[in-house]
Amino acid sequence: MTEKDKSWPVMKITDSWQVFKIMAEFVKGFERLSEIGPSVSLFGSARTSESSPYYKMAEETGYLLARSGFGVMTGGGPGIMEAGNKGANRAGGKSIGVNIDLPFETKANEFIDRDKLIHFDYFFVRKVMLVKYAQAFVVFPGGFGTMDELFEALTLIQTQKIHPFPIVLMGKDFWEGLIDWVQQTMLEKEKTVSPGDLYLFKLADSPEEAVKIIHDHYEGHDFSPNF
Repeated sequence: MTEKDKSWPVMKITDSWQVFKIMAEFVKGFERLSEIGPSVSLFGSARTSESSPYYKMAEETGYLLARSGFGVMTGGGPGIMEAGNKGANRAGGKSIGVNIDLPFETKANEFIDRDKLIHFDYFFVRKVMLVKYAQAFVVFPGGFGTMDELFEALTLIQTQKIHPFPIVLMGKDFWEGLIDWVQQTMLEKEKTVSPGDLYLFKLADSPEEAVKIIHDHYEGHDFSPNF
């Protein structure tokens, strides 16, 4: 047996024990978030400054959602996430943060309720929590992480792995180029999506419009986890 071969048993043991750590994170998230009630997940860039119109829009969205009875759940970092939590905190509502250490999110923002701050080591576990316990997504301008979270939710709805729920894209100027590409290239040219897929999300330009879309969707429907 070579020295390389001798390393395999140790690696297998490490991988096996890692499964238990992952399971523990899921259990912790499920137990904590199942007690919070209907919530809306806000997404967007961690780099957005307080002077940005999108920051102010996210804060007002968080405020209106909390005033209308929703908890506001974010990734717990700065930028858009901080703004959403700040609005919920200002309204006296539930302000939830599912935090993870990332290059532009060095610590959880100060506007999260301390009893509703949950830390995760695994990105994919955190994403499960943001989907499972969200009654809607409100997605502000962001980078690769925001796009990842948006398209994963769209894929889960498209493939009927979760119940359809409102996905609101905030800021038409930011999203129009992407939507044009989806329609012209993916739908019309390459036919890699169906016409109905373009109705899986809605555009909004104001917090009031976003909150109305969410309330209209749930009129006459019960709230429940998405899977």
